[in-house]
Amino acid sequence: MSLIILGISLLVSCRKNKAVPDPTLYAFDYPSYFPSLVQPADNPATEEGVALGRKLFFDEILSADRTQSCASCHFPSHSFSDTTATSVGIDGIFGSRNAMTIVNLAWQKEFFWDLRSANLEEQALEPVPNPIEMHLEWPEAVDRLRAHADYPDLFELAFGTKDIDRYLVAKAIAQFERTLISQDSKFDQFLRGEAVLTESEIRGYDLFNTERGDCFHCHGASNTGFQFTDNLAHNNGLDSVFTDLGLYEITGNPLDKAKFKTPTLRNIALTAPYMHDGRFADLDEVIEHYNMGGHISPTIDPNMKAAGVGRFWTPQEKADLKAFLLTLTDETFINNPDFQDPK
Repeated sequence: MSLIILGISLLVSCRKNKAVPDPTLYAFDYPSYFPSLVQPADNPATEEGVALGRKLFFDEILSADRTQSCASCHFPSHSFSDTTATSVGIDGIFGSRNAMTIVNLAWQKEFFWDLRSANLEEQALEPVPNPIEMHLEWPEAVDRLRAHADYPDLFELAFGTKDIDRYLVAKAIAQFERTLISQDSKFDQFLRGEAVLTESEIRGYDLFNTERGDCFHCHGASNTGFQFTDNLAHNNGLDSVFTDLGLYEITGNPLDKAKFKTPTLRNIALTAPYMHDGRFADLDEVIEHYNMGGHISPTIDPNMKAAGVGRFWTPQEKADLKAFLLTLTDETFINNPDFQDPK
């Protein structure tokens, strides 16, 4: 009998101490003209972590009534942005800001329109308990995941533990989001010598990069590794009287009033409506805003040099600028099966 008991004890012990295979580092694929990709030392992407993050991103289990996921406001078909000016949460309450596109975030710094999160891991912690978004307190969300048939094993594969907590959830989602790389637009193909831009597209790119166009100051291409954002916050002249104070709400610095993060222009044709509050329905409205110069205010960006005056772009110049912006659309990205709902 003692031998049987000893055998059972050894078997149980072996199962408890069963080694979990080391996660496989995720192999990022991106062009040589992109900057080097630097990951957090405490959260390098792995195949197992990315797969877990993808499952969590599309799973409604993280909302109070199990009807909403991250993907409910970040549609893959729209470059992981929303189609409405502001998104609606599970309680039918609309937010006050537009859902930003999730593309090439591995090369971005500070997140949300007001830059309040220093990294993707911090950003991923916010939507779940937010009362106007998924409205589920983290302790309950974690309990659901621990009681799930699959998640404990998936967390063990990704992080070596079944002891799930909010921080591991955020790490997994952040890993998946870093893999959402857009690199095959017509403009990328042009940079690689695989496509030829039309005369209109070339004129638009030239206008984009001159003082007459003035787009490059905030959306510079070559000086930011073709990410089309400077990762900073600016007041681009949307209003003379502010209803949303933007970065000021985080810093308390009066000079930051109505400053919002520069969004990337990659896949810009897919991410309407535009601006932090989704006020512009299409690219023509955006272009016309910059053509008229913007509204003067105490914190307007110095590069909005035509504020209150206008740039007086010709119809052809506006058409050329739009033609260039359309070259940033990446159909391969929005149709990548690795970025879709795993269900």
